[in-house]
Amino acid sequence: MVLSPQKMTEDVRLIEVGMRDGLQSEKVTLTLDQKKKFIDGLVAAGLTEIQVGSFVHPRRVPQMADTDALFQALGRSEGVTYSALVLNARGLERAIACGVEQVDLSISTSETHSKKNTGMGLVTAKAMMKDMITEARMAGLKVRLGFQCVFGCQYEGQRQIHHLMTMLEGLVDTQLDSISFADSAGMAWPEQIKQFMVPVFSLVGSLPVVLHLHDTRGLAMANLMAGIESGVTLFDTGIGGLGGCPFIPGAAGNLATEDVVSLLDCMSVNSGIDLSSLCLLSAEMESVLGRSLPGRLYQLSGKGMLGGQKIQSSNIQL
Repeated sequence: MVLSPQKMTEDVRLIEVGMRDGLQSEKVTLTLDQKKKFIDGLVAAGLTEIQVGSFVHPRRVPQMADTDALFQALGRSEGVTYSALVLNARGLERAIACGVEQVDLSISTSETHSKKNTGMGLVTAKAMMKDMITEARMAGLKVRLGFQCVFGCQYEGQRQIHHLMTMLEGLVDTQLDSISFADSAGMAWPEQIKQFMVPVFSLVGSLPVVLHLHDTRGLAMANLMAGIESGVTLFDTGIGGLGGCPFIPGAAGNLATEDVVSLLDCMSVNSGIDLSSLCLLSAEMESVLGRSLPGRLYQLSGKGMLGGQKIQSSNIQL
């Protein structure tokens, strides 16, 4: 189903994943206070869905070691959903104990990546995922189920749609609040996105669908447009283009949130997100991490090329 330009721009919502997906591969580990101030800044900029962190073993992903404490420090913000990535039963226990509102459960579609990422093969991971969905719902949590390496991975190559359909069997049901498909390795191309979405929408019906796109080959923005044209209205993005998977060699970052907001502005979509504020946050993140980020708009803003005005300073003190 290809939508007309007017129809396809009515509802597009961005989910900020930079604080989890973005930071998990960084050499610099932010303090809890720094993370909280960035998240508060994202909320002030207009983001209403933020993936705060992940409940994973701190030895494997040390940048996420304080996720429990971070959720407790954030509390609740009216109109804002704070979520966390959960990969196993222990992580779900921690999320429930912290009072997390939504868990983003995730399973790979690649046998090799699954073993490297979670230490489990797909058969075992899928059985565990069914139990986790049930447990999370019984605890009153919202559940987003995500599939990684949907369009291919460096270990096993490109993916065919029938493989994804097999993975979806027995997992997609009314217990879910949304479902996401990640181009974890950044191997997708626009026509592939469109071809995948047709059977996916037929299977999931009215269940909200999220696309999580990485820019490894420079095609993520084109893939986002292909997703919008196919009827997708929810996208994961990360400030400054942060992101990548420590268990996928060469995986690049997410689409920069501010770059996507700029695109939506050009399409006359009111995202409710302030572009200037996002650019400031990305500039602050660049300073904290000590390196340039792949996002474009925040760099232009620092050169006085964003709306003809140069952004002078940030209201976030880190």
